[in-house]
Amino acid sequence: MTAVEAATRRLPLVLRNRRFAAVWVAQVLTQAAGRMFQVGAVWWLVGYAAGADRGLASGAFLAVSTLPAVALAPLVASLIARLPHRTVLGASAAAAGLVTLGTAGWTYAATPPMAVVYGAALLLAGCQAVFDPCLTTSVPELVEDADIEAATGFELATQSLAGLAGGLLGPLVVDGAGLPGIVAGCAGAYLLAAALIGATHFPTAPDAPATDAPATDAPATARPSADGRTADLPSATTRRPLRRILSELPFIRRVLLCFTAANVFTTAVFVVMPLYTRTVLHADGSTVAALEAALGAGTLVGSFTGSLLPGAPTAVGAGCLGLMAVALALPGLAAGQAPAVGAMAVAGWCVGVIGVRFVALFQRLVPAEDRPGFFAVMQALLGATFPLSSLVFGLLGDHLSPRTLCLVQGLGVLPVAAALWWTGRPSSVTAPQEDPAPDAAGPVAEPAPAPIGGTR
Repeated sequence: MTAVEAATRRLPLVLRNRRFAAVWVAQVLTQAAGRMFQVGAVWWLVGYAAGADRGLASGAFLAVSTLPAVALAPLVASLIARLPHRTVLGASAAAAGLVTLGTAGWTYAATPPMAVVYGAALLLAGCQAVFDPCLTTSVPELVEDADIEAATGFELATQSLAGLAGGLLGPLVVDGAGLPGIVAGCAGAYLLAAALIGATHFPTAPDAPATDAPATDAPATARPSADGRTADLPSATTRRPLRRILSELPFIRRVLLCFTAANVFTTAVFVVMPLYTRTVLHADGSTVAALEAALGAGTLVGSFTGSLLPGAPTAVGAGCLGLMAVALALPGLAAGQAPAVGAMAVAGWCVGVIGVRFVALFQRLVPAEDRPGFFAVMQALLGATFPLSSLVFGLLGDHLSPRTLCLVQGLGVLPVAAALWWTGRPSSVTAPQEDPAPDAAGPVAEPAPAPIGGTR
């Protein structure tokens, strides 16, 4: 490698790879626009449009916004496998741009019925459910093999930052320019992203080598399961149903059940906090933006510091869930903007820590050949709790005070924290132990969703 090439490789990836830079900017635009529309529309419903039914209206909106990621998972996988990635990315961004452009025209002409906003949210969530996994799959086409890990890390970090920016801008734009302003801004972002992708050349991906041997002929290998037993597992050429995978990993099965139960209460924060801002604090969109910013910033800090905490994953996870229960209940005990912002920062930090520790643990315990299916189903399982949580807490929000809902959240998480701690006890199951600083051992094999409090 020459001195010039070495100096070039020291530059950030987005400065030395124009193709990746263009797609990265498109990612920032689409994810920030999607988040801005979602948070801004919730605040529009709670603060301006829904009246006495603001709880159910906002909860139903969030439920609609999360359904496509779960319901369309098989279709999305088929589209990504069969069509050129550039076509899928460009078409999904352009479709989102056209949806928001049409909605913006309606909102400028007259106040649209809430059904129009719900429909737009459903279509935009569907476009984003196609765009995000396709982008992750496209990384090897855009960068050299040596840059794949850097590109993946860049992409995942951008998801958090774009979501933070969108969540911060959404309520502020609604207060300043109303629903028409936020929809028009989202339309411009989506259409610019589509133009960037359309102008980017994607190298042709090499065809995967054909495998003519039947899956049943694959040799088996021995691997210790999570509870200490040894199981014969097929090689990477065999696809196995998730039920069989989890039957051999009972520790992971119990952990996933704990996180699924916890998500019913933790993800309700996206319904409760706008209601809390409106009816308890009597504040405007800037307070909602501050709460979103605190939650996002805490998550980022937790993602970077989670690997520094000593202890087994179940002990750390149970401790974080216990701390999160206190944080979620705090605004119900002490009303005020400062306690609410501090509580959101602490809750976000716990989400980040849990994500780092348990995604790394799952990457180590789940066999390599089973990881794609495992994480896909894990995403669907955990994501399925969000519509349920949104609807239930939205409906309760029309009958109970937001301060009471905060206490319900905290009390709901506490027994899950105890169950997770019990899962890791040697008398319950031989949970896997980690080496010192386990999460610093290197990057995980592939991007995976956080097991709790995932992105919306």
